[in-house]
Amino acid sequence: MTTRGTAWACALLLVLISLTAATAAPKRVLLVHSFGLGFSPYSEYAVQLRAELARQSPDPMDIYEVSLETARFVEGEPEEPFVQYLDALFAQRRLDLVITIGAPAAGFFQRYRERAFPATPVLFTLVDQRRLKDSALTANDATVAVSIDTTAVIDNILAVLPQTDRIAVVMGASPLERFWLAQIRQEFQRFTGRVEFIWPDESSFDEMLKRAAALPPRSAIFFGLLAVDAAGNPHEGEKALTALHAAANAPIFSYVDAQFGRGLVGGPMISLAALSQRAATAAVRILRGERPGEIVTPAIGFAAPVFDWRELRRWEISEALLPPGSIVQFREPTVWHQYKWYIVAAAALCMLQTAFIVILLMNRRRLRRADAERHQAEEAAHELSGRLINAAEEERARVARELHDDVTQRLALLAIDAGREERKAAGAGGGTAATSMRESLVRLSEDVHALSYRLHPSILEDLGLVEALKSECTRFTRSCSIRLEADARNLPDRLPQDVALCLFRIAQEGLRNITRHAAAQRADVSLRRLDGGLQLVIKDDGAGFDPARHRNGTSLGHASMRQRAFLLGGRVEIHSSPGRGTIVQAWVPVKEAYGEPSACPAG
Repeated sequence: MTTRGTAWACALLLVLISLTAATAAPKRVLLVHSFGLGFSPYSEYAVQLRAELARQSPDPMDIYEVSLETARFVEGEPEEPFVQYLDALFAQRRLDLVITIGAPAAGFFQRYRERAFPATPVLFTLVDQRRLKDSALTANDATVAVSIDTTAVIDNILAVLPQTDRIAVVMGASPLERFWLAQIRQEFQRFTGRVEFIWPDESSFDEMLKRAAALPPRSAIFFGLLAVDAAGNPHEGEKALTALHAAANAPIFSYVDAQFGRGLVGGPMISLAALSQRAATAAVRILRGERPGEIVTPAIGFAAPVFDWRELRRWEISEALLPPGSIVQFREPTVWHQYKWYIVAAAALCMLQTAFIVILLMNRRRLRRADAERHQAEEAAHELSGRLINAAEEERARVARELHDDVTQRLALLAIDAGREERKAAGAGGGTAATSMRESLVRLSEDVHALSYRLHPSILEDLGLVEALKSECTRFTRSCSIRLEADARNLPDRLPQDVALCLFRIAQEGLRNITRHAAAQRADVSLRRLDGGLQLVIKDDGAGFDPARHRNGTSLGHASMRQRAFLLGGRVEIHSSPGRGTIVQAWVPVKEAYGEPSACPAG
């Protein structure tokens, strides 16, 4: 055969193997129930077992389920019809594995092993090891048994409820339940003298409910197995436990976790989840070809204690009394657990906002401090400016007095002496030089007198502000026509010296600016009462200027006017535009008691 032929043969073989695997028959598994499909804890276990088989098995499964209904009745019921039913049902369907659930089903198959599927492997599950007959086990059988220690349940009750002195036992009346009732009667003898047990004694479930509702304080309830009560009534699912929990006035304990969370307080119990996992593992091993007799699985005992937090709170059982390693379930989440991330986000947001607020407060504090420091600096600057202005005015007054009282007088004496000399020289035929000297002395004396007036106008003190303004306007009429409007009737007779000096200096500076810069033909000066003070307005028709550009430059005159008014609590406003002249408006407050000095120093 060629290489190409060999390759085609291998490919065809792989395709055939894949098709064979894909069309392989599923594994047929029979689940045999002890009481029926709805009886607890077998029904819960069957559900978990099916789920574990589907999870662990690599092969598809075809699962059948039947129930040994005779387990509900008294022993001795004929079982032959059930054997015939199984023979007829699976005569044409070869089973790969039989899994029994519970002791009645296990006992049935041990009794009829040779009749019911003698060649089929059997896995006995959810059966106490005391209910299995080792002598009846064959090499084709495997077990996943449990070890139930009912005395551990009583020990748990006395541990978490140390004051308990009475325990009511709830147990059914089927053959299996009668077996367990006899077992626990014997096992509970070691609690004699410590606890009084109330036995069902052929009671119906209704009678058990009445008894549970009337239990005295310091009582507890042991809930065993309840499939059929003494009246022959079946109890499927969780209905019995639900009714018992609603009626009982004592906490309920059990040993299988099938109905945990439906009213049981908790404690050490058989875990159906662990049992179903081990049973499914053993079943898969058998289905994959292992001999059942070689699969040894230790009996499963009680798992770690588990408690229902709701029942602990209901019966006021302290968690400090729980056995070490206990697990508490169904705990109501606290506000923290329910809204943890919301709380964390809100806290982070609050912290962020707090940080922003702290930063803003710190900045606000710094700004306030800076503003206070700036305000103090401005006050200090204004105070210094006022002192400088006052010092300058005082120095001007001193120099003016020196010029007027000393220099002017001496110049007058020199002029008189020069006149005498002029007359003597004229008599001798000369005198031109003396005349020139006398005239120079007279002009010098006039100039010194004018300088003294500019430094400190005595007329302001002698005749008042209006006359001083008239005199000042007269001096400036040589450069332009100036008109003074002063309503003397509405003006106070006496002004504070600092107010009069302030307004006079502002008028003097304004007129000086007109002479130097305005090139005006006409100027008007007005003084009138306004809003509890005096307003001085100086207006010209000169060239004007741009206030925006002028504000950025240096103008000591304007600054001086504003500073003088500010020191007295007043203000100066200057309005101008190129080609439209300039208006200077100065307002200074005047107290009603005109004779009183102003609060600010004289400007």
